[in-house]
Amino acid sequence: MKAYVVEKVGGPEALELRDVDSVQPGNDEVLIRIKAFGLNRAEAYLRAGHMGEITAPRTPGIEAVGEIINDPAGIFQPGQRVVTSMGGMQFSRAGSYAEQVTVLRSNVVDLGNSNLSWEELASLPQAYLTVWGALTKSLKIQKGQTILIRGATSSVGLAAVAYAKAHGLNVIATTRSAERESRLKELGATHVIIDQGEISEQVRALYPAGVDVALEVVGAATLKDTIKAIRPFGAVTVIGLLGGAPVIEHLHLMQDLPSAVSVNFFPSGLFGTAALPLTDTPLAWIAKEIEEGKMPSIVTQVFNFTDLRRAHSLIESNQAFGKLVVRI
Repeated sequence: MKAYVVEKVGGPEALELRDVDSVQPGNDEVLIRIKAFGLNRAEAYLRAGHMGEITAPRTPGIEAVGEIINDPAGIFQPGQRVVTSMGGMQFSRAGSYAEQVTVLRSNVVDLGNSNLSWEELASLPQAYLTVWGALTKSLKIQKGQTILIRGATSSVGLAAVAYAKAHGLNVIATTRSAERESRLKELGATHVIIDQGEISEQVRALYPAGVDVALEVVGAATLKDTIKAIRPFGAVTVIGLLGGAPVIEHLHLMQDLPSAVSVNFFPSGLFGTAALPLTDTPLAWIAKEIEEGKMPSIVTQVFNFTDLRRAHSLIESNQAFGKLVVRI
């Protein structure tokens, strides 16, 4: 089969398309024929060496959609449409930049009877599973609440806006570009704030008592400001590292943390574990909502499999506004 391999860190040119052997699934695994996959900064970080030295050939990719080829346990049937995300892909096992991938069965989700295109389906796994874990499982969002999404123009931020709106929340979305305000409102944002570094006072001007919850996509660089916008007994979940290293220096617990505000970090590495099984994920529901026009698509551009290097160049340009997808 064809797969992209990285042997040494570098730019997009480090991605080499090669013939590699398919890995037959073990008792707790399934083999999937990939139809499309979404792109993520984690893959660009791996290729560029931001996740450590590459000492052996690595196939990037942390998510995919496709059809079951083989499930030794017979739980999934050949031809069944599924999605998969994380479960060690690109880290402890080969990733999804390939025509086939062998993954843990616990990290595979049935798509039900969705007729959504493979390209649209490929935008769902990593973004929406992360949003589901952060908003539903961690923040425990409720209809009628107000949520602040800091860094809303990332692909996961856009998914969070659409997901929160679909669940009946009032959404405040931030962006550094005024040109992106209209798109955020199309996705469901009630208010859009142009982020110039500090936005808590603007949030408080809209909601003097503070908002109920916040999703922090930028990360440590803006967290201190984000938590100032939260009401007492509200909560913030951090999912992103767009603002740099995940380190907050000189954090004063009494001065920097508002009264009774909870802060946590949600890692997508929890997918498929005992702490976060994927048995009740909303992916099939989301696919149906998009198919019926009730939720908007976050796909911004679709690339051919042979054009992956150009897609990585776009990721690194920071010009992508939405989810980038590769079809096979």
